[in-house]
Parts: sequence; structure tokens; C-alpha cells
Amino acid sequence: MKLSDMYKSSKTVISFEVFPPKDADAVALKEKEDRLFDEMKLLMKYSPAFFSVTYGAGGSTRDKTLDIVKRINCELNATPLPHFTCVGSSKNNILEYIKSVENLGIENILALRGDPPKNMPDFVPEKDGFCYANELVDFIKANSNLSVAVAGYPECHQKAVCFEDDLQNLKRKVEAGADAVITQIFYENAHFFNFVERCRAVGINVPIIPGIMPITSFSQIERMISMCGCSVPEKFRMVLERFKNDDEACRQIGIAYSVEQCRELLKFGVKGLHFCTLNKAAASMQILDELIINSNK
Repeated sequence: MKLSDMYKSSKTVISFEVFPPKDADAVALKEKEDRLFDEMKLLMKYSPAFFSVTYGAGGSTRDKTLDIVKRINCELNATPLPHFTCVGSSKNNILEYIKSVENLGIENILALRGDPPKNMPDFVPEKDGFCYANELVDFIKANSNLSVAVAGYPECHQKAVCFEDDLQNLKRKVEAGADAVITQIFYENAHFFNFVERCRAVGINVPIIPGIMPITSFSQIERMISMCGCSVPEKFRMVLERFKNDDEACRQIGIAYSVEQCRELLKFGVKGLHFCTLNKAAASMQILDELIINSNK
């Protein structure tokens, strides 16, 4: 089913993000991939609309992303959503990739500008490539029948000039043909509500799906801030800090916080919830079980 149809459902659309494992040793890599699929099998009980599969900086996991996508399609009989970026890709590379995706019977893709490799601090497009995600969306729509998702940033992209400029960038992606927006993770719903309001005000009317990732350890806070540019409420941070030496307590506090966050988002009327799993099922499962239990009371 295409993204453009998925979010027409009256039910909340549940989806999960995973990433291709890395390891120089082929045997160890196969073990990691098998463990990932064991985790995804646990998540199948929630009838996910799709599993999105990330794409390494500089296109470093392009082939591995496609391998994982194939296994999701064949072994889980589930819908994959491969990520694809401008980085490291010429038009011919992009055309070859999207045709490979379509030949697998896949109907959806997530189009991103992407992160450059660590040894390339500033983004430099490939010759005959694209600088911006809206150009990639336009090319995909012109050369395939894929439904396209794009990224949105409730707290503004880290490298955007300002919030308004970031909104206009998103609008260009939607006008190029994007069917849905999946947001960067956030921990204050007010940021998401404000983001949706401002998107609607500038004419962005496609479904906007919140990205959810529970913080399950105190050390995770700084990683989230530096990696995603998201803020963490001070009160929540203080509670986690109080229990920073108790891993299980931090985990339960973080999951409880995400449950309340999701509950408020559902009340707001979001069409779906997209869980960033870090290749582990347990936290997402606990959150969803709590939401389902409460919805049945």
C-alpha cells in the first residue's frame, strides 16, 4: 500500500525505523542482522504499516539498506520504506536505485538530503547530482511510481537559517510531490503542535507523522541533543539525572514519559506514530502495550 493511502485510514498507523547493522566480520554481521530480524518479528504483532530502513552518512549503507529491505519484504511479508539520500548519488545512481526498489514490488521511499561522510563536514553534491531533497523528490516522482515521504523538523533543522526558511524548504519538498512528512524526534509536544500549525498556515497539508524515541538512559540525553538538535525538558532531565546510576529506573521513566507523549499526540489527532527503535523492540512494545491497554479501558 502506498503512503498516500496508508494515512487515509481511520486507525492510527504504526511504523518503526531500523538501521542496517555494521561489522567488518561477515559472520558477526550475519548474526547482527538475524538478531535485528528477531526484534522485528516481535514488532509484527502491532501490524506495522511499514519498517523504514535508514541510510548511512554519505550513502555508506546503500547496498545493505536494500538487502534489509529485501528481507523485510520476503521474510516478514511486511512493507519496507527504504531511505535514500542525495549524498554520493548522481542521477544515474538514483535512477538505478529507484528502479531496483520498484522491481522488488516496493511502492514507497523516504527521500532525504542526507548527511555527508564524517571526513566531509560540508555537503558537496555529486556531479550531475542534487543539492536539495526537493530536487530528489521531484526526480523520483518524475521517474517512478513511488510514493514519497520526507523529513520534517519540529525544532528546525540544525543547519537551517531560521524556522521560516526551514518551513519553506519543507513546502518545496511537498510541492515536489511528497505524500507524507515524518518528523525528527522531539520530547516536547508543544514543538510538534506549533510545527503542525505553522505547516498548515503555509499550505503544507499532507499527513505529518511524529517520530518517537524513548530516552532510556541519562547518557542518551546528550547524544540526542547533539545528533538531532532536539531539546529535552528540564524537569524530565532532572528526574533522569536523579536515577542516572539505575539503568532500569531510567528505562522505565523514559518509557513512561513516551507513553504520555504518545497519548497526548493521539488526542491531538495524529494519523500515525513512527518509532525509532535503535534495532531493539522492547521499549516500543512496552509503550504500545500501555497505549492499547489504556485505549481499551
